[in-house]
Amino acid sequence: MNWFFHIGRYYIMMVRVFSKPEKWSIYRNQFVKEIDNLGIGSLGIVLIISVFMGAVITIQSAFGFESPWIPLYAVGVASRDSIILEFSPTIVSLILAGKVGSNIASEIGTMKVTEQIDALEIMGINSKAYLILPKIVAAVFINPFLIVISMFLSLLGGLIGGTMTGAVTSYQFIYGIQYDFRPYNVTYALIKTLFFAFIITSVSAYHGYYTQGGALEVGKSSTNAVVYSSIVILLFNFILTQILLS
Repeated sequence: MNWFFHIGRYYIMMVRVFSKPEKWSIYRNQFVKEIDNLGIGSLGIVLIISVFMGAVITIQSAFGFESPWIPLYAVGVASRDSIILEFSPTIVSLILAGKVGSNIASEIGTMKVTEQIDALEIMGINSKAYLILPKIVAAVFINPFLIVISMFLSLLGGLIGGTMTGAVTSYQFIYGIQYDFRPYNVTYALIKTLFFAFIITSVSAYHGYYTQGGALEVGKSSTNAVVYSSIVILLFNFILTQILLS
């Protein structure tokens, strides 16, 4: 029954979040700030993780293709599909859930326990829309760019890691990346990214907004935001894969 309570309260919150804003200019300014905070601020960790994971995926793929019957360019094919279909959209989104989700929950949770949200409501401001809507829109807008950058950097990391270790030549890896490439795979990854961006921001904001207590409860809300965001992402990853690739 507790699950139904939270799902219902989450739905009610989302209705308020997407209600008509009082003043569009304020939301536009908040949107720009959230792009810098949630998107540009996450670029560094996306860059580092993508390069090294791309190299690891390539080396592991080469290790698994030791049979002389399998052409070496299959390493590029396997690395490309692993990165585009699963690593960049899903694993990077899970990492962003840890960084962005905890940030959102702690920010809004702190405002809740210090009664800043109550002050907004007293002034006649729709606090749910003012605090949460710019974050959702900014994440849905900027996260696909982060994922595309992650795809490129992962493949670049795979090329560098594969050639430096001698697992595959640059020609074979690049040929494998181009071999039988399906543009729909990128579309599929970006569709998942849009859903994941919405989940990260909305679920994290939910846990932050309904924080009660003090600093200890803010920390618990931040942890719950990361945990439940990750669970919902994995659930929707399964559902979207069944719908889009079946």
